[in-house]
Amino acid sequence: MQLPAATACCLLPTLKFAPEMKSYFKLFLVFLAIAICITQLSCEKEITVDLPTAAPKIVVEGSIEQGQPPIIFLSWSQGYFEPTDISSIQDYFIRDAVVKVNDGDEEVTLTEICTSELTEEQLALISELLGFSPEEMAAYDICAYTSLTMVGEVGKVYSLTVNYEEHHVSSQTKINNIVQFDSLWFEVISADPTDSLGFVFGIITDPDTAGNAYRWFAKRISHYPEWENSLAGEYQQDLAGQPEDFSYIAPNGSVFDDEFFNGLTFEFGYYRDAILNSYKRDDYDIERGYFKRGDTIAVRGCVIDKGAFDFLSSFEDQQASQGSPFSIPFNLKTNIVGGLGGWIGYGAVYDTVICE
Repeated sequence: MQLPAATACCLLPTLKFAPEMKSYFKLFLVFLAIAICITQLSCEKEITVDLPTAAPKIVVEGSIEQGQPPIIFLSWSQGYFEPTDISSIQDYFIRDAVVKVNDGDEEVTLTEICTSELTEEQLALISELLGFSPEEMAAYDICAYTSLTMVGEVGKVYSLTVNYEEHHVSSQTKINNIVQFDSLWFEVISADPTDSLGFVFGIITDPDTAGNAYRWFAKRISHYPEWENSLAGEYQQDLAGQPEDFSYIAPNGSVFDDEFFNGLTFEFGYYRDAILNSYKRDDYDIERGYFKRGDTIAVRGCVIDKGAFDFLSSFEDQQASQGSPFSIPFNLKTNIVGGLGGWIGYGAVYDTVICE
């Protein structure tokens, strides 16, 4: 005789089970209750979380390299849910601050330079120094603080102070002794002789003093062929004859220290990264992340101090884990006292790799 479902459910508690089956039956009832809750009762509750608001802080993005003037960008820290369109980002730049750099021998007050005040020739001259293309600098009013008299020297410590209204920040960085490349080369990563994609590899010898740290940059200085005129998606622009990369790019994982190879000669390799929000075809298709035969690559290898390493490595860790629900949250390290960001001294060497 068949019983109605409701009657059968009511009789379930009266059924006799072997002792070893009771735990399985209880587990079955738990899963059954969860399934009913999800499918019939929805088991949803709207939760409102009031996030605390934090007072804005000055964010410093500054660097100095031997033979080059200091370059410093100042902006305000931004809330997580605040808008990030171009017009709003313009409002975060800090104008009219008093920025000073002291190298132990003299102190200079940096000059504020904004791209809206420059001619086309001046934009072209300083665009690579600032890390922006001339088109970007012409479209947006980008401001930086620099010196017309001070240039970096190896072995010197550079103290930075920034004063703006009631805000005061400071930092120190050192341009450490440079470390030359022993060798650099391009290598195709596939055994297929017809393949042309690969990475750049290098060898350096680390000094026998512990605590050295490094950062790697690269840019392709070869030009696009005359037939190259397409970008990804709806973004179209004629690239024929233009440099493949406009500025030096540091890929994620560009910083490392000598914790595991102090005083040793070691080999390393790097992939090709792209500037943020690039719409170039080779930054999206099968060539993404690779150099290729025919490229000419300028390499910039830098020695950095401990404070710069801590900031840059923690910054890259956050970039790598951004958006992952399984990442471990942590605070970004900074060598800025009273603010955020980094003030970085670079002891830089340059070399060229021809991909043959």
